[in-house]
Amino acid sequence: MWEIVSAGGLLMLPIIICSIVALAIVAERFWTLRRSRVLPSNLVADVWRMASTHQLSDEKLRELRDQSPLGRVLAAGLLNRANSREQMKTQIEEVGGHVAHELERYLPALGSIAAVTPLMGLLGTVIGMISVFTNITTMGVGNPSQLAGGISQALVTTAGGLVVAIPALLFYRYFRAKVDSLVVDMEKESMKLVDVMQRRRVPAGAAKAGAAPRANAPQAAAAGRQAAGGAVPLDATQSTARR
Repeated sequence: MWEIVSAGGLLMLPIIICSIVALAIVAERFWTLRRSRVLPSNLVADVWRMASTHQLSDEKLRELRDQSPLGRVLAAGLLNRANSREQMKTQIEEVGGHVAHELERYLPALGSIAAVTPLMGLLGTVIGMISVFTNITTMGVGNPSQLAGGISQALVTTAGGLVVAIPALLFYRYFRAKVDSLVVDMEKESMKLVDVMQRRRVPAGAAKAGAAPRANAPQAAAAGRQAAGGAVPLDATQSTARR
């Protein structure tokens, strides 16, 4: 194995470094993008239960925000639960954009490795072919071992670049699709919470609006009786004039 790597020349060193970095990114993203970590099950139901029992204190909201990416999005909506639906939705979308950006961490580097390593292999191929033609120019074609060294360098670097680039590209596409799926699911869960919170506010507002006229009804009746008692009947006025 070492003989094959050493035959590729100096360009094998950056290709090997890229392979190590790509492997570290893949392992880290597999651990970070676990569904149980990003979207804990029954989190929306637990948050609604705390909201309905008035247990959503500032400490609970901080714990929810630090618990998971979904909890961070839900906490942003709950901080604006006294506002309108559009304001809650706007705040959730803003925080959701930051969370999506964090979920895509290191993926641009993985995509760059998938794009750059084949070019490194191609550069090694060009350098190897230059070495071959240089040997032909200086020594002729009578020494096959000199020609084989340059050809070997060209082939090894090309193979090394492709070996690193193909898995890196596959994992890059996989993680991008997974992030998109997680973001869509987070949006669905957060909109469920917004709908529940807004439906809870509508009956309360309607009850307050209906209670206000009923509370003012006795005052209106009392004012009407007072006005009726202070008025002078028309018949009594006419009889006083006749006298």
